[in-house]
Amino acid sequence: MATVPTFTAQDLTAISKILGDTEKGLTGGDIEYLLQDCRIPDVNPDITKWKRLFNAFVGLQNTRQFGNHVIVFINRAMNPVQYTEKPTLFAERKDKLNAILSLSGYKVSDSGKVVEVPKANNLDEALARANRLHAALLSRQVHADVLAFCKAEFLQENFFHAVFEAMKSVAGKIRKMSGMDADGSKLVDMAFGFKEGTSPILAINSLYTETQRGEQRGFSNLLKGLFGTVRNPLAHEAKIEWDMPEQDALDILTTLSLIHRKLDRAHKAS
Repeated sequence: MATVPTFTAQDLTAISKILGDTEKGLTGGDIEYLLQDCRIPDVNPDITKWKRLFNAFVGLQNTRQFGNHVIVFINRAMNPVQYTEKPTLFAERKDKLNAILSLSGYKVSDSGKVVEVPKANNLDEALARANRLHAALLSRQVHADVLAFCKAEFLQENFFHAVFEAMKSVAGKIRKMSGMDADGSKLVDMAFGFKEGTSPILAINSLYTETQRGEQRGFSNLLKGLFGTVRNPLAHEAKIEWDMPEQDALDILTTLSLIHRKLDRAHKAS
């Protein structure tokens, strides 16, 4: 590893408070093990967790005049293997650390490793890179296909294009499943509509009962409503003319998650 410049006392304080948070931070046992594993002297093991980490970090940094040990500790603490049953905690911790690290030109990647990135110029930019919204969506257990299409946009808190790309993912999946090369309401009618007594191309249930057929029609109407109220205006309005608050984006993306789950269970009806 190349020599990492020293971190400021403010940086080390913020990093220590995240990793040593009373409720969502590392346990005392975790800290003891990780400090030993990283060969960082545990100078004050009996004090508050975050102060214990701060003193350990700053003590070694003052001795060696570099910050490599801080990066090594974060790499160990953010190893994804430790979060297999707690993915939301991993995302929250990563995002909070990135808000601090990006000011020094680093970030925690999805693999849990600290990597170099262009240094953020201010706190707003740092917070944008922290991907706070990604953590919010994970907490809602949003479908992976929604996350995949909007992740890069969310890093910039770009609600407009995040929702637009997620809407495109729905149309793309319907086209792939149905074999139809249409778009919007026309695509929905072709894939899910009942025509002249024939079965639709795609069905979200067995279509045996009137209730099931009603659910199919309702799903079709939901899709067309989203295309009409969200996707079509986004495609024709400039970003500056379309007000997309964070809460609206989260609600729309959660609805799209439901649609993706329905599509995952859909099948060819004919």
